Amino acid sequence: MFWADEILEHIQGEQTINDSKTPSGRVHVGALRGVLIHDAVFQVLKEKKVPVRYLYGVDDYDPVDEIPAGMGEIYREHLGKPLFSAPPPPGSSAGDMAEHYISEFFDVFKDLEVHPEIYRMRDVYRSGRFNSAIDRILSHAADVRRIYFEVSNSVRPESWFPFQTICEQCGRIGTTEVFAYDGKEVSYRCRRDLVKWAEGCGYEGKVSPFDGKGKLPWKLEWVAKWAEFPVTIEGAGKDHSTRGGSRDVSEKILREVFGLNPPLNIPYEFFLVGGAKMSSSKGLGASAREMCDFLPQDLLRFLMIRPKPQRPVNFEPDEKNITKLFNEYDRFHSKVHAGEGNEEEQRIIGLSDPWGFSGYNENFQVLTTLVQLSHLDLWAEIEKRKGSPLTDAEREHLLRRIHAAQFWLENYALDEERVVLQREVPERAAELSQAQRAFVQSLAEKLEETAWDEESIQSALYEVTRLLPLAQPKAFLALYRLFLDRDSGPKAGNLLGFLEKDFVLARLRALDCDWAEAYQELSLDLTGFGSWLEKQKKKPEWQGYSIPDAMPGLVYLHFSVEDKPQRLLLCGDSATSVVDQVQAKLGISLQSV
Repeated sequence: MFWADEILEHIQGEQTINDSKTPSGRVHVGALRGVLIHDAVFQVLKEKKVPVRYLYGVDDYDPVDEIPAGMGEIYREHLGKPLFSAPPPPGSSAGDMAEHYISEFFDVFKDLEVHPEIYRMRDVYRSGRFNSAIDRILSHAADVRRIYFEVSNSVRPESWFPFQTICEQCGRIGTTEVFAYDGKEVSYRCRRDLVKWAEGCGYEGKVSPFDGKGKLPWKLEWVAKWAEFPVTIEGAGKDHSTRGGSRDVSEKILREVFGLNPPLNIPYEFFLVGGAKMSSSKGLGASAREMCDFLPQDLLRFLMIRPKPQRPVNFEPDEKNITKLFNEYDRFHSKVHAGEGNEEEQRIIGLSDPWGFSGYNENFQVLTTLVQLSHLDLWAEIEKRKGSPLTDAEREHLLRRIHAAQFWLENYALDEERVVLQREVPERAAELSQAQRAFVQSLAEKLEETAWDEESIQSALYEVTRLLPLAQPKAFLALYRLFLDRDSGPKAGNLLGFLEKDFVLARLRALDCDWAEAYQELSLDLTGFGSWLEKQKKKPEWQGYSIPDAMPGLVYLHFSVEDKPQRLLLCGDSATSVVDQVQAKLGISLQSV
């Protein structure tokens, strides 16, 4: 069962899902974790015919408490002011700082087919919608202080009231401290030393706390949202959901001060890049916009939705992990559209791909190779691999994957991860062993008679490695050295298939081979043969032996595993003695083949 179905199995009645974001800088991609978890819950409830709303708030009444990355001193004078009253960055057409940063985030929502009902806290406070909640919380300030202490061991003095006004003199909200409430007005002071990141002006006065004159601290703002909207489902990051944390504080205040039950919590782990949590104000990690520009929308939704919420998502944009991500998505997608996906896989693909694409998906690693081989007609190669012309929908879908491949190459790929076809034999190819040289020459002979398509080429590669025999990692390294001057690369059958056959054969034959030395490198002595036998999990079917021409003391043992022919090369004092000892060890008689 998919995690959302499991969580919502017993949900009944009308539901309101809530989430929100403080737009204090470019919103990092990690913020999409909550957005897409809540969207998955929303979609599952809609499918179950449960009446449901999905609300998303802009916490633009929060103070500017850090200078956004790259903004230098532009925002220093605005530290402590509400986000909505700070100007946008230079050159922006937005009306204020909050709108500048949240508008980019909401554009990502549209790209990902996420469509919640948007509200802004400036509108909520100014409309008076929170007036009742503000009055109740301020009237129960002693209870709030007690709960803070009981739940989180946080001490608040008796003069502390849970509200922040906008200073009538300097316009700051992050530096004000309320110390009294008479039922109509709060008494406050704008302290110079209240916080380290902003300095108040010292003004002291009285003002009504209603109709947008200030805001509740965020833990109490949470409570007001839950009570007034009202909210029935709202997940939170693990930092808020720890025992004694902010979620526990808010839930107890809701129960004791408002007499209401808290919404269902869905605690979720962080989105990490290379193991590091991201911060929008500090500019750490990729922004949501950048990640959405990189990954196709279905892949980004899959990345966020597939893991259970309590599992962290650690995104590593290196070649191995980005290829793994695309391959996993393609595996799920192909199973579901072939009618073979289980209930969880169907749900994951349905939520990852609300556009319902069911056509041809090209392998991502193939695309990263194709876009780097300028001599190829990209679309012709893709259609050749598909075996038929692409539909308009497939072309549109593949354009996003092609863009992702190009974006990855330009922004994330290391130099050693790029495919640069070497027009001459690389100098490092001289480091290849004689066994590897024997492999490439044997492969040239095999490919001479092989159909020039990736499956046939890949099959020939495996057959030559089995019959030589040479360990596959060493064999493929030889190919990558010869053609790319790398130690790894894309699927070898694909790579060679994209190149002209005559060019491939000439390159494979470009290195001389000392076959006598190659045979010595490839062979096992009888002790090594015994060790090899002990490691075999599947019993070989022995078919006989052969003796290489003009190579005294060497014997090929022919066998098969699961009908795949293989050979071992053994060495000894003489071929005859090797055969005799092998027959004695195996307890069978071998025939010359």
